[in-house]
Amino acid sequence: MNFFNNLLTVSLTLFAVIDIIGSIPVLIDIKKRQGHIQSEKVAVYAFILMVVFLVLGDSLLKLIGIDVESFAIAGAIIIFIIGLEMILGIEIMKPDKNLESAAIVPIAFPIIAGAGTITTIISLKASYSNLQIFLGILINLIIVYVILKLIPVIEGKIGKASISVLRRIFGVLLIAISVKIFTTNLASIVNHSINF
Repeated sequence: MNFFNNLLTVSLTLFAVIDIIGSIPVLIDIKKRQGHIQSEKVAVYAFILMVVFLVLGDSLLKLIGIDVESFAIAGAIIIFIIGLEMILGIEIMKPDKNLESAAIVPIAFPIIAGAGTITTIISLKASYSNLQIFLGILINLIIVYVILKLIPVIEGKIGKASISVLRRIFGVLLIAISVKIFTTNLASIVNHSINF
């Protein structure tokens, strides 16, 4: 049961960070400009990028001399900021304005597998198993794929007010999760320091 509880936490964390619901207005705009969103390619590219950081994230950190706990704390701060953005409706972390040439680039990266998602994946490694995170990624990308396919239908059905409410709910969830990641990893660093 603990495995499934952890899987649920991981999945909800990634869902909140990816914020595919909050990105619907952007996706609708891209569809209008491009005429079509390549859902399969977007999902595959995002999956590859996220799994690479899941598998090689630790090695990349060791290469530059940073432990997972410190990175997780930094990640928790970023997740906290993303949560604040969602609740307050402000933009603290500015998107790259140059990534508008093709639908795959702005959607797969940075909308789905952007800096926040990658940081979250590496941060989650400090508290959850690779299998749980991998399954969480898979679950989220299935949801992302379905939503991308349904953009034409969603375009005519959902209002801006509904999207705004959902963003704020997931913003609160993200802040709570970021506090948990922060305190868990800070405690781990303090324990290591005491033991030495």
